[in-house]
Amino acid sequence: MPDAAATERRAVVVEDDEDIRSLIEFTLTSQGFEVRSVATGLDGLEAISTFDPDLVTLDLGLPGIDGIETCRRIRETNDVYIVMITARDEEIDRLIGLETGADDFISKPFSPRELQARVNAMFRRPRRSTAPVEEHTPLAAPSNEVLDHGPLKVDVDGRRAFRGDEELALTRTEFDLLTELMRTPARVWTREALLRSVWGTEWATDTHLVEVHVGNLRRKLGDAGRLVRTVRGVGYRMDVLQSSL
Repeated sequence: MPDAAATERRAVVVEDDEDIRSLIEFTLTSQGFEVRSVATGLDGLEAISTFDPDLVTLDLGLPGIDGIETCRRIRETNDVYIVMITARDEEIDRLIGLETGADDFISKPFSPRELQARVNAMFRRPRRSTAPVEEHTPLAAPSNEVLDHGPLKVDVDGRRAFRGDEELALTRTEFDLLTELMRTPARVWTREALLRSVWGTEWATDTHLVEVHVGNLRRKLGDAGRLVRTVRGVGYRMDVLQSSL
């Protein structure tokens, strides 16, 4: 039976293999999604712009513009959840896909149960707030959780992150990683612990997910990216720089 919590959700499936496309469409429909399916990246971009989905499944090896380029174009304007699906097992393909902004990847062949589990874990993570903010609106209401660390400030409930006065354009995954690191700056997080905390226990156990997203986060933080320290052989922690940024 469809998941009652997902009945208002919509998904776009971008997959050129008809059998796999039908499998994904059936799996998501059984979870209560309204699904629109297309076979090319260009058709996927059009469907996303008109259908406004909550989730996109995106094949890496699409005809025309491939999944990597399609994902890049989606991320220019949209923070929709993206699951990259690939038949290629080379690690570099997975990492490139994630660097474009994909939230997760699934390798073919995969089971409907695996896809369902990952989608369920994904939707337990909150969406970024899209409410307009006036220029002189306070960063957060007094009851909100607000984290400060050096030049960085995170409004947890408002899903907004700042470096100084500049608001950062972070994806959900990057925001969640930054929040976890800033909540406990003295803690050394293992990659496995970050996977459990940010992605959920049903997600893949490939720690490269963490490494790629931490790399993306550091780039977006600019000079403040140096605050995210690598603890060799263990994982990551936050560190306050002694000099001003």
